Amino acid sequence: MKGNEKLITTLNALLADELTAINQYMVHSEMCDDWGYEKLHKHFEKRAIDEMKHAEKLIGRILYLEGTPTVSSLNKILIGDRVDKQLANDHAAEEGAIRAYNDAIVLAGEVKDFATRDFLQQILNDEDAHMDDIEELQSQIEQMSLQVFLTTQVKE
Repeated sequence: MKGNEKLITTLNALLADELTAINQYMVHSEMCDDWGYEKLHKHFEKRAIDEMKHAEKLIGRILYLEGTPTVSSLNKILIGDRVDKQLANDHAAEEGAIRAYNDAIVLAGEVKDFATRDFLQQILNDEDAHMDDIEELQSQIEQMSLQVFLTTQVKE
């Protein structure tokens, strides 16, 4: 099914966001593993896998719409040198993703591609959950201090 070119371009921009997020989360995951923060390592790793699934779905949808997935474009990757900076960078990335998915959902409705709109809504729901997780961790750091928080993230 030939899709709307503007929508395909938007889907490719979302794909670049997801590919960037995969890289950012994987680096943060490995840094936390190196620092001995096993729980954060697993948390970031799971989120990277979620983003990989989003990228896979976007590629599939672009192909379905007879577009060409662009997998060679990445946005700026923001790596934090401390856990609180990692979470701040991840928060900013998820905020941008949520905004971009909302805009794409509006566009899909405007071009009357309601299946793509529903597909994007499902990913947006995941991104909202990612934001909630990040804000939960940031709140814990705020309430107990970074040092105390980090003691809760080591292997049990």
